[in-house]
Amino acid sequence: MVKWGVIGAGGIASRRTIPEGIIPANNAQLVAVMDVRKEVVEELACKFGVKGYFSEEELLKDKEVEAVYIATPAFLHATQSIKALQAGKHVLVEKPISLDAEEAEKMIEEAKKRNLKLGVGFMMRFHSHHQKFREMVEQGELGTPVMGRAQLSCWYPPIEGAWRQIPEKGGGGSLIDMGNHCIDLLEFIFNTRVKELICFAETVIHNYPVEDSAIMVAKFENGALGIVDSLFSIPDHGSKNRLELYGTKGSILAEGTIGQLPTGDAIAYLSKEVGGYDAQQDRSVVQGRVIEVIPHNTYQAEIEAFSKAIIEDEAPPISGEDGLWSQRVMLAAYESARMGKKVILE
Repeated sequence: MVKWGVIGAGGIASRRTIPEGIIPANNAQLVAVMDVRKEVVEELACKFGVKGYFSEEELLKDKEVEAVYIATPAFLHATQSIKALQAGKHVLVEKPISLDAEEAEKMIEEAKKRNLKLGVGFMMRFHSHHQKFREMVEQGELGTPVMGRAQLSCWYPPIEGAWRQIPEKGGGGSLIDMGNHCIDLLEFIFNTRVKELICFAETVIHNYPVEDSAIMVAKFENGALGIVDSLFSIPDHGSKNRLELYGTKGSILAEGTIGQLPTGDAIAYLSKEVGGYDAQQDRSVVQGRVIEVIPHNTYQAEIEAFSKAIIEDEAPPISGEDGLWSQRVMLAAYESARMGKKVILE
């Protein structure tokens, strides 16, 4: 049983990761929470019967804490992660791992030096459907991957003090907050990495200094193409958060699997590799097959997988190196948007 402390216990931690992830996990135990807001600490400490702290230094001195989940604004990730590692704690930090590649490299080196685990919170990889899609691709059911599209959008108007709307604190807007998840998912499902990309990141609707609308087009190392659209400028009811995977044997089309819930639906339109050209282009030849999975909570799966890595002394399922690569993709995307040209990753 791994004993957990949480730094940045409000926000996503109090809404999802604590109640849905740490509390029900079969190999984890919440022992302490920390936040700069007194009311958050008092509420959670009372609700879950754990210790409450108002600074990371206090929590990190707690010898009972073995692993720390960090869910603070992105600009604090590197500093707080390194402090936690130096205090002898394993670290699971929310994405993005940091705001620049050099910080991420320092985090990785610190973890290696101290023989501690460093993981990054791309919890959508643990969704039952996404796990199944990766398996189907690996087994050749989709044929040769041709193209993937991932969409994650919401309505996020100007909010005073919201760190995701401040470039220095969040590193960007809709692209780094939501598009980050989407391109990571396509890489995960296709089991490949981005080779080159072009990106448009614009502030179309809202009056804040980060982008509210972004589109990225990528080419993967395996030759497939990818499209990511992530927007803060569409009402929630208008975006269905679609995931589309296409290959030489057909397609896998999902709706609602991208997001914070373990729900969603998916249909596969798959057949054997097609032969010659069909001028009729009859789309009724292949009937759709509902892809059925046993849903599980992505936050619980994330915490259990990281705890297992600690207990069994194995590599985290989503490592610091994975987080570093993801941040390099994001930085390349923003460079592309600024320069108006394609960027090649190495």
